[in-house]
Amino acid sequence: MGTTSRYNRPGLRAGLGLLTFLFFGLLWCALSYSGAVKPLFLPRPDAVLRSFGAMHEEGILWRYTWDSTYRVMVGWALAAVLAIPLGAAIATSRRVAATLGPLMEFARYLPVVALVPLTLLYFGIGDAQKFAIIFLGTFFQLVLMVADTVSRVPKDLLRAAYTLGASRSQAYRLVLLPGALPGILDDLRITIGWAWTYLVVAELVAANSGLGYMILRAQRFLAIDRIFAGLIIIGLLGLLTDWSFKLLTRLTVPWSEKAER
Repeated sequence: MGTTSRYNRPGLRAGLGLLTFLFFGLLWCALSYSGAVKPLFLPRPDAVLRSFGAMHEEGILWRYTWDSTYRVMVGWALAAVLAIPLGAAIATSRRVAATLGPLMEFARYLPVVALVPLTLLYFGIGDAQKFAIIFLGTFFQLVLMVADTVSRVPKDLLRAAYTLGASRSQAYRLVLLPGALPGILDDLRITIGWAWTYLVVAELVAANSGLGYMILRAQRFLAIDRIFAGLIIIGLLGLLTDWSFKLLTRLTVPWSEKAER
């Protein structure tokens, strides 16, 4: 019990996280500077740092980062706006669950990479196609996650609200939504991480900017240091969005156990 409470302290958890990064950073230095792994497979840290400088001088560091962030956020936000009410409807209505549930289950198994040619056909080569890829990669999973989260709100609470005279809308607004909100925020946090993983797929074809485009272009020239630089940026952006959702959870639902993570 005492061990559990000790690891709930934010300072201790942050320290352990930093130590993990430091360990892998030192391991990277040891493997690359000692020559145990060739630079073709593992670039030296200073080469990756020089790649950041070169990208800044070329004017693509911040522009590509912004382009990718914009595509991820728009595609994921569209998925979230549609998935939350649809997932709640599936969880609270047997008719909606019977009608749309099997379709959601079917669609979530479709490989997004295989849908790239169709998105190019339907949306062209602009940003709309990138939004579509990220939307398809997150929407169907998020619908089912939200449905599962909402369905786990204790039914006794809803029955008690109805017994006290609450209308359907009041029961949803005052009982169901507060009860499901911590889980929904957690679902959003997880799926935005998936959205970042679909970035390279979204910028795989017909892109002329973005971190995924830069990584794929660097692959053609075996510029491993630049690939590492792109991956580090994507990882840091993913970490930033993850922390943002954890902070949002603490601010909006401080009573939830998920706020203590």
